[in-house]
Amino acid sequence: MRYIFYPGCSQEGTALEYRDSTLAVLQALGADVQELEGWTCCGASVASVMSELLGFVLPARNLALAEKQANGRDLLTVCSACYTNFRRTFATLAANRQLHQKVNQALELEGLAYQGTLTARHILDVLANDFGPEAIRARVKKPLEGLTVAPYYGCQTVRPYSPFDDGQRPTSMLPLLEALGVKVHRHSREASCCGTSLLMTKPEVGLTMVGSVLEACEGADCIVTVCPMCHMNLDAYQDKVSRLLGRKVQIPVLYLPQLIGLALGLPEEKLGLRRHITPVKF
Repeated sequence: MRYIFYPGCSQEGTALEYRDSTLAVLQALGADVQELEGWTCCGASVASVMSELLGFVLPARNLALAEKQANGRDLLTVCSACYTNFRRTFATLAANRQLHQKVNQALELEGLAYQGTLTARHILDVLANDFGPEAIRARVKKPLEGLTVAPYYGCQTVRPYSPFDDGQRPTSMLPLLEALGVKVHRHSREASCCGTSLLMTKPEVGLTMVGSVLEACEGADCIVTVCPMCHMNLDAYQDKVSRLLGRKVQIPVLYLPQLIGLALGLPEEKLGLRRHITPVKF
């Protein structure tokens, strides 16, 4: 399996452990991964608020770079916001020729042109469908038996542009987790929003949304997610949620590649488990 890897901004800072564990797991699975040369911020959900055109130009620039470098490789990203932004750009420009031309007029300044031949794939899609649970199970060295894990997809990983799972009742993580030997804790908030930027603009609303996810996951030993924003909200705000609920809430939150890496027997220093705010202790 061969991929062009788009890290995204958070993988250079707050979610460095997501990047490191992803690359370590892909290497262990035998993937050939090259980082996208010259990548920049995709604008996520912020750029389009300032300018609709900028909101498409930023992701299109990275897609244009990937088209030049791909050579048969898929473009892989691990950030659900970046993933959604790339797929939104792909779908919108395919349906709007005039906007596509405007975007390429802007990209001419760098000698680039987005052809619309490539869009991004999410790491969850790649793990579930390119490798699959059986290939992962075959490489497990330390089965995580006795561990109960609550999957959390968040709202952008499986919708609105994602083709690989059901937007309301996603299941793509389940066979991967079962392949590691864990017991899966199903719950009603698996694909709900974690509050994202509401924690900055309407903190009480955002904390209530974070709390609803953490409450739904109680009874599990940890939560596993595939989105850096979701991870930050669920991991970093547990003390505030505890004060809001009037009781202690504490549950480790891991990225899916970190959990897979543990089962594959990868060294913990490659997985970045000590970077989390809520301690990871099994």
